[in-house]
Amino acid sequence: MRRRRHTVAGAVGMLAAMSTPSIRPSSQATGVTRDRDDACPGALRLHTADDGALARIRIPGGVLQVGQAREIGRAALELGDGELHLTSRGNLQLRGLQTGCGGELASRLEAAGLLPSWRHERVRNVVASPLSGLDGRGFADVRPWLRALDELLCASEAAARLSGRFLFALDDGRGDVAGLDADVTLRAAPDGGVWLRLGAADSVAVLSAEDAPLAALLAAEVFLEASAGQVWRVSELPAPADELAHEVVRRLGAGLASPYEASWPLASEPSPSPGVVTGPEGATSLSVLAPLGRLTAAQWTALTAAASGELRLTPWRGVILPTVRSDRLPGLDSVGLITDPASPWLGVGACIGRPGCAKSRADIRTDAAASLTAGGGLPAYWSGCERRCGRPRGDHVDVVAAPDGGYLISVVEGGRVRATTTTDNPSKLAADLAAARTHDL
Repeated sequence: MRRRRHTVAGAVGMLAAMSTPSIRPSSQATGVTRDRDDACPGALRLHTADDGALARIRIPGGVLQVGQAREIGRAALELGDGELHLTSRGNLQLRGLQTGCGGELASRLEAAGLLPSWRHERVRNVVASPLSGLDGRGFADVRPWLRALDELLCASEAAARLSGRFLFALDDGRGDVAGLDADVTLRAAPDGGVWLRLGAADSVAVLSAEDAPLAALLAAEVFLEASAGQVWRVSELPAPADELAHEVVRRLGAGLASPYEASWPLASEPSPSPGVVTGPEGATSLSVLAPLGRLTAAQWTALTAAASGELRLTPWRGVILPTVRSDRLPGLDSVGLITDPASPWLGVGACIGRPGCAKSRADIRTDAAASLTAGGGLPAYWSGCERRCGRPRGDHVDVVAAPDGGYLISVVEGGRVRATTTTDNPSKLAADLAAARTHDL
């Protein structure tokens, strides 16, 4: 496969030359049709919640420099309630923001280098293998892809039209973020090449590492042409995602990519466990999780103080501190961060619940904390209503506050509900949840 290097300007010019539409927008959509603008919040478009305004700050690949992290912490303290919330895409949310603080927040974020393009701030949704380049696993270091893709996104006029829900995933080959239901996935292959997949397509494109970021952006632009603004995600298109993959190959040209008619590799690794991560030459990094994805001001301060250069936020509501000594771990444990893989908090997630959300039927975070004896087994996710904001992909136990009180507990496996029970007795909640997580429901 022929290799070439691209500057951002040159790559954007190539895309303009390639944009010869051959995938026509479908008028026969039978699935989802979006007749309104995506209301997904951002750093510039704030959402009004019961506890004040909410801002969602996109952090591509979850990578934050220490100075940027400290500026976000100051903004949370001075403009909001002081806490930070990790999302399932490795982004950050600030809550309890003061009325009319949007301009001040935007100025602070821009000065910290967190808003390289105001028009693209909601579409910079990129998850990346958080341990890439640290533990000796995987087939490639995805950080060069991350930097290049973010620059290409911000330079693309077309990409500004993407929904705030459209997701890119950069997987170093271990398969950790490849299973996060991304719209465009780059996955490193054992031979040094890269697999490109759109949605859940069966066929993938094979290309070189140098061409991977450009191909990912091209895939997003092909999606925009096919969707005509009517849908937000690849999975919502009426046409098979394989057709989009073949169109990307066609536009890249012979020698730069080729279709690969085979199943997407199924092998995958779980999310990073809390504790010490040891690299191939003995260097250590630290992995911690935030209980229910919520970080207090003290916890954020401890993380930035322990960090050496950067922090990496994970899609599993955790934080990786690269190249940090193992003796810093007890200090992070002392402020309430999860540092032990045997912690009962492991696998427990929740939406914001009451009092932050008016639609929530319960203070689910308090109830989740009271049910920590139900540790082990399938992950459990608590939701205050049927919207299930932030619910994870994959097998899990779905815990939803019921309209008449109590909770509906369901075991979800293979995308289907396998068993369900209703619990309205608080004293039985922990036991019923434990049974669901261990398949005894």
